[in-house]
Amino acid sequence: MYASVRTGKGLKMATEELTMAAAVEPMVRRAQDARGVLTLTLNRPRAFNALSEAMLAALQRELDAIAGDESVRAVVLAAEGKAFCSGHDLKEMRSKPSLAYYRELFAQCARMMLSLRRLPVPVIARVQGIATAAGCQLVAQCDLAVASTAARFAVSGINLGLFCSTPSVPLSRNVPCKPAFEMLVTGDFIDATQAQARGLVNRVVEPGRLDAEIETLTASIVGKPRAVLAMGKELFYRQVELGMEAAYAAAGETMACNMMDQAALEGVQAFIEKRNPRW
Repeated sequence: MYASVRTGKGLKMATEELTMAAAVEPMVRRAQDARGVLTLTLNRPRAFNALSEAMLAALQRELDAIAGDESVRAVVLAAEGKAFCSGHDLKEMRSKPSLAYYRELFAQCARMMLSLRRLPVPVIARVQGIATAAGCQLVAQCDLAVASTAARFAVSGINLGLFCSTPSVPLSRNVPCKPAFEMLVTGDFIDATQAQARGLVNRVVEPGRLDAEIETLTASIVGKPRAVLAMGKELFYRQVELGMEAAYAAAGETMACNMMDQAALEGVQAFIEKRNPRW
């Protein structure tokens, strides 16, 4: 094998094999451990994991499959390479300049983002590098986020004459209005510590501790009853969009149903008996 690679013909064959291997490499890699922690890894590192149409479709397929898979207990959204996600694929967008195309593209992106919210399990963003525009939107749309100190965040479309309107939707639901609007109108980057202070990410650690921190968080989540987490996540986002009176009514109904669930019955009884619950 090594001898043939030294020849021109062998070198060409080896190059073609590498090209073919790269071509079949999935845009989104999927891995699930025995506990049900499923990791989706954005896998366009050379394109800074830009959300092309194909990337959005690949993510949608994975999320649709997860939605019906009761073996999944938590989802980690990770990325390969230096960037977490640089936003939409601007070269692809520029090659198809029509209002109908842009409407469909942003609708496709919105469907994927809403699918993250509708999953019955918590979704954790593992942010190892930059997250800009729709990439920052992706972080904001996840339920939780753990960031490396090397990560930076921006909704920088304004620098290109494009207000980050769709990223503003989850951003303004994570970050208070004034800091969110400042990010949107300046396009300036904030670092991971600033992102944590503004509520965009939950935890910030050194790069070498990122996976350990993700493990700590997922271990705590998978130790809780899946059905209760699903019920709680659905209620959490629903009540946020309601007025206070309606939110209390929705939350009270959910808690009443939750109290009749076997997980709560066992959990309360275990508390009374001063023992660990047997879920």
